[in-house]
Order: sequence, then structure tokens, then C-alpha cells
Amino acid sequence: MSYKLGNIPLDCPGTPDTGASPSAAIINPTRETWDHPVTARVILTFTLPDYRDLCRLVQPQDSPRYIYNCALREGRWDGQPITLTAPALGAPYAVMVLEKLMVLGARMVLALGWCGSLQSLLKIGDLVLPSTTVSTEGTSGHYPLDGQAPDPDPELNGVLRRLLSTSGHRWQEGPVWSTDGFYRETASQVAAYQAQGVLGVDMEMAALFTVGRFRQVPVAGLLVVSDELATLQWNPGYRSEPFRRARDQAARLVLAAAAQWDGGHV
Repeated sequence: MSYKLGNIPLDCPGTPDTGASPSAAIINPTRETWDHPVTARVILTFTLPDYRDLCRLVQPQDSPRYIYNCALREGRWDGQPITLTAPALGAPYAVMVLEKLMVLGARMVLALGWCGSLQSLLKIGDLVLPSTTVSTEGTSGHYPLDGQAPDPDPELNGVLRRLLSTSGHRWQEGPVWSTDGFYRETASQVAAYQAQGVLGVDMEMAALFTVGRFRQVPVAGLLVVSDELATLQWNPGYRSEPFRRARDQAARLVLAAAAQWDGGHV
């Protein structure tokens, strides 16, 4: 006999009576005895180049330690202690790391990543401030928000917006599409989201914002445009000088935002 998991209801009649809600998770993030705490301010990145650039700027004195093979180091920026971590690539991995960071003491998390542009006026090297997300990744659906939108924390996002507005760098704010299928960003999908005004496509932001809302920990993000899909042809810019300069600017902006965050009273 075969079973179709998609047909099993949340309140399955065969669930043993343990006294817990049928929708309660069996495994929860915890701080183990060997875990070291992280700082209240955390910057989560998805690539080693961004992590190394942040470390170069912050110059941490400690040796790397790891959670789920994701490196962590502590440094200071504008007098504030900040934890840097990477490479948490893809929504499932990024959320595992995020959940652990929260139980280790993170009180805000800024995500720094890359995105593909879906709009013709958004070019390689521009910055994107996600204001909301559209998800086709598979992680967000496991975190019910009871009607809340999978948006970034408004106050933390406001810090980034203020810094971007005085940075002199080209940037746009708007919706971002998050997908698991890096090699399945089809022409029909791109055209549909483009018509809806979605700015770019990444792999993590929707899930991170959803978990931030679910756990009631402020999460926001900043993306660097690394490639263009607006013409329905791929134009990669990972090795370009505008992309390199934008990554450096973005790293400095998220560090400044982390340092300026004051616990939710912006």
C-alpha cells in the first residue's frame, strides 16, 4: 500500500495523544551545552565572498566556529558587537541557521544576498531593498503566519531605507520573488512576476522574513543585483566591476544598519 503525504490532514486521527497540539513541532531549536552565544546583532550571508568581505571590514579577532557547517565570527562596527555568518545558501539551510541563531541570542538579523533583476531599469550593481516577498520556495509554508504578510521587519527595514537614501548608490525598493529552482526560473514565470512589478529573484528572503515574523524576531535584508533576466535572456554580471563595487557598498550598509539598530525603537 502506498501513502500520499499530501492527503494527510494536519490533525491526523492516528496521531498519538501526547498532550501537545497536533500542529506543534516535534523538533525545536535549542541551545546545547556546547553552543556559544551570538551577539544580539547578526548579519547572515549566503556566499563566502560576502562573508570574507564583511570579515575584512570588521576584522574579527576570534577564530571561526560553526553551526550546521556555517561559519560564525564576531567583530565590532561603530562600537557595536556583531556576529557574521555564512554561507547559508537556499531557504531550508538559511532557515535552519536562522532558527539556531535566534536561540543563541540573536535579537535582529540582517540578510545580505544577491538577486537577478526582473525589471529592465534595474541593472547589475544596483541594490534592492525587499519590501515584501512572493514565495515559490518550499520552506515558508511550514511557518503559518495567520494572515500576516511575509514582509521584513518595518523598523529594521526603515534603518536600511534611511541609509540607502543617503548612500548615493542606485537602489530600488519593492517585491522580491524567492524560489528553490535556480535552474527553473522559466520565461513564463519571469514574465508573469515582471508584469506584477516584482523587482528581482533570490532564494532565501521570503523564508527568512516568514520565520522572523513567526518567531517575532526582526529580520530584514538587502540584495545586490548580480544578473539580469528582464529580456528573458540571462545576462550574468558576477565578475563585473559594478557588481564588485556594489557588494562592497552593500556590506558597509548592512554593517551600519546593524550598528544603528536600537532594539526596535528607531
